[in-house]
Amino acid sequence: MNANTARPLISLFVLLGALLLSPVRSRAQDIHFSQFYETPLLRNPALAGIFTGDYRIQTLFRDQWNSFNNAYRTGSLSGEYKWSIGKANDYLTTGLEILYDKAGTAALTTTEVMPALNYHKSLSNVKPMYLSVGFMGGVVQKTLDMSKVTTNSQYNGTAYDPAIPNGETITTPTIRYIDGALGISFNTAFGAEYKNTLYLGVGYFHLNRPKNSFYQNPTIELDPKVVVSAGIHAIINDYLGFTIQADHSQQGSFQETIGGVMVSYKLDEEPNNSGYTFNFGSYIRWGDAIIPVIKLESNAFTIGLSYDVNISSLSTVSEGRGGFELSLSYIGFLEHENPRYLCPKF
Repeated sequence: MNANTARPLISLFVLLGALLLSPVRSRAQDIHFSQFYETPLLRNPALAGIFTGDYRIQTLFRDQWNSFNNAYRTGSLSGEYKWSIGKANDYLTTGLEILYDKAGTAALTTTEVMPALNYHKSLSNVKPMYLSVGFMGGVVQKTLDMSKVTTNSQYNGTAYDPAIPNGETITTPTIRYIDGALGISFNTAFGAEYKNTLYLGVGYFHLNRPKNSFYQNPTIELDPKVVVSAGIHAIINDYLGFTIQADHSQQGSFQETIGGVMVSYKLDEEPNNSGYTFNFGSYIRWGDAIIPVIKLESNAFTIGLSYDVNISSLSTVSEGRGGFELSLSYIGFLEHENPRYLCPKF
């Protein structure tokens, strides 16, 4: 590794350490997925565009805690498009993340619309090696269905009486705010014919500490969240490979670590021209759930299934049920005579 390559890596590690050691306070936790690797913009806006192709469309649906009534249901839809820049291997990725979540008896509904922009600076002329800086910002809306809210104030001494006011001072059951995130990432290829790849990065969310109160309390705000991400994909032979990926996030006093491994197997007799790859493996959300995963790649399409097996202290009331997730992805190519950027192969 030469000095020019080492400098961005050293800078990245310094930034990782500085963000992890920064003091934050806990007031709220963000929505998360078990197939976290299928929602790059929710991990770090600087992970947008790190795939082999010109554009990618992804969707993910999560159905959580079915042992409870009015459980959590979350959906994500995202898109990314790459733009070549100048005569070098640099390129730009524009993206859009749309998130929808509905939870609980009071039907707390969250909708996020977040455009993203990521600039990829090439560090090599012979292989994919990029330092990327990304930004994402947009509008968030949260809504409560006050007709479904019940409180102790509506207890008349013998039974619940919906005719009695609930005693809440919420006058506006809808709040909106602007939110933003930024990130940095590094990815490269290595090994024989540069078939192995790795990435690492850090994302910083809620830059502006948006106010987050239905009671219009100015002291209630979202704490910043730091997400450290890393992954490596390696080829074992013509048919077999494996991928290890992990995220560690911290938001106030809340911390979460999730990671695991998937093994990939090419199903065709000619692996160099294989259109089908089967992936299987398992992830663990530390102290919370074990997550078996299967994924099938069919040319440009990918479908993945996972299920959380709850192992936390909530497993008694949740009956071990966690969250079911379904993911779909499509990666496409445009017609280029001479593409001017090197595609990282993830």
